[in-house]
Formats: sequence, structure tokens, C-alpha cells
Amino acid sequence: MRKVIFLLCLCHAASAVTHSLKYFYTASSEVPNFPEFVSVALVDEVQIDHYDSNTRMVEPKQDWMTMVTGDDPQYWERETENCNATQQVFKVNLEIAKQRFNQIGGVHIVQWMYGCEWDDETAEVRGHNQWGYDGEDFIAFDLQTETWVAPKPQAVITKHKWDNDKATIARDKLYFTQICPEYLKKYVNYGRSVLLRTELPSVSLLQKTLSSPVSCHATGFYPDRAILFWRKDGEELHEDVDLGEILPNHDGTFQMSADLNLSSVPAEDWRRYDCVFQLSGVRDDLVTRLDKAVIRTNREILIIAAVVVLALVLIAVIGFVIYKKMNDKYPQHKLESSSSGSSTESVNSDTPLIK
Repeated sequence: MRKVIFLLCLCHAASAVTHSLKYFYTASSEVPNFPEFVSVALVDEVQIDHYDSNTRMVEPKQDWMTMVTGDDPQYWERETENCNATQQVFKVNLEIAKQRFNQIGGVHIVQWMYGCEWDDETAEVRGHNQWGYDGEDFIAFDLQTETWVAPKPQAVITKHKWDNDKATIARDKLYFTQICPEYLKKYVNYGRSVLLRTELPSVSLLQKTLSSPVSCHATGFYPDRAILFWRKDGEELHEDVDLGEILPNHDGTFQMSADLNLSSVPAEDWRRYDCVFQLSGVRDDLVTRLDKAVIRTNREILIIAAVVVLALVLIAVIGFVIYKKMNDKYPQHKLESSSSGSSTESVNSDTPLIK
């Protein structure tokens, strides 16, 4: 299942947003410490539920997904029943795939990804329905031609069978063009405070060594529909620029970087460059002018770390010296406090030790 990255052209006004709803089903065999069947759903790349063959229950992964029962009280029970049935189907599918590839045992994985995308400005809808086996594409549905595409010879027999099932094709087309987008709109409305928020990043200029490219690094932004680029005299640069991918942070925000090679640029011309960050739905750009004084390098970080370590060592040494002097001056008090346990030990008698 190859992830497709779309480059979005962002304008300075509030721009259109493409929302997505995706379902991922995974059946596996002989994978240590992993359930035989797992199902997850994502809205705008945010996980909204989870099911696996150990818990056998579909559970919400976002607080706002509990709102679904207000419109549909039996929602979670029905989803659980569907996943229980799908789990059994996938167990059979995995065995069929092994036979197609003349395999018996070992680690094998069958995956199914389907869902839809919806543009909230143009109302355009796109559907996705594809299968993978052992990490490679197996078969996928082309919604435009209403036919299945089989990149593997082992999938051709499935293609012929599914192409001839006109009733299922008609049902799937209805789902991808109408039902799926309606559910997607509903979920986006439930989670609008999270999914439709905007968070601006902190932008830093980084450089490993004095001869390395200068990296403009933006982190902590949301959503992931953003552009980062370098300019010279107000004109966007394409040469000597290495643009990195947008990557997720652990807190649900995103980060990205753009490296600028300045090896052939005189030092006096650095002031002509700046880094620009644009976020979908935000009118103003974040502009960071190239300035040697604000560039952070590995050397500076190491110096700061060394200063912190030195300070901690000095504090420890001073504390030990004071402790030694106090013990030398009041030796009897030292013996009493260590043997009687009448102060600190009694006060903390109900506090468990941290081990």
C-alpha cells in the first residue's frame, strides 16, 4: 500500500480542505505478540476507533467519537458485530492468499484499505478500495472504470470474479460516492474542535557545521497542509534547496524542514535570504530572515550541555563539602539521627519507597 503525498497549493485566504475517512483491516499469521486481526479507522489521519481479535470490541479512540451514539445508539454494537464477522472472512482470505502464492507457514499479512476523500469547497469525492499481501499491492478497485486492477498474477482470478459481480460493484459505488462521504462529514463535525483547529509552529534555523546547509525547521503546526520554502530577494528558490517531508510529532502536530545550500553565497549576501512558512487557513506567513546570529549549531548545543553538566557537578561537590563539614562539626547529632529514626522516618512512615 503506497502512500500518496499530495502537494497542495495554499493561498493566503482561508483555503479549501480535503478531509479523509480511511479503514484499515489487517489479518496476520505467526506474528509474535500481535493480534491475528486488527481494524482501525482514521479521520484526517487521526485514529477514531480500534478493534482486535484479543479484545473483540470496537472502542472509540477520541473523546468526541462518543457523540456518535447521540444519533445512532447502537453504533458501537453494530460496528463490533461487523468486525467480528470480518475477522472470520479475513482468516479465510489469508489461507486463500497463501495457496495462491504456494505458501504453507511463516509470517504472512493480508491488508485491506478503503475509504473516501471529500473536498469541503468543491464537494468533490474520491473513493479508495485496495488490498495488499505481504506488504505489496495485490488488487485495487478503479472507481472511474468500475473495474478491478490486478498488479499480481495471483490476483487475476480474483479480478475476473469481482469484475463480473455487477451487484457488488453498484453497491460499492454507492458507498464510496454517497454513504462514506456522509459519515465523513458527520465525524468531522463531531471532532471539529480538533480536526479544524490551526496551530502555528515555532521556526528555527539550524546548522550542523559551519560548512553544512542551513536548515529552516518548523515544528508544532496543525494541520499538515503546509508549505515551507526559501526566498531570495522575495523570490522563491528552487535550486540549492532540499525540501523534507512533513512528519508527525508525538503530540499530534507536525514538523518539516527545508535545507538551503549556501556554500557559494558570500557572507554579505546572507541577508537577502529568508524562510517562509505558510499554513492552510492562516492569512499571514511566518517569515524568518537568514541571520548568522540566530542560527543554532551542534557546537552551541554541545557547549550548553557541557555548561549544564559542569554546573551540576559543581553543585554536587559543594553539597558534599557542606555535608562533610557539618558531620565533622556535629558527630553526636549524626549518630542520633541515624539510629533513632525519630524525625524523617516517622514522618514518612506511610510513604512507599520508590524503587
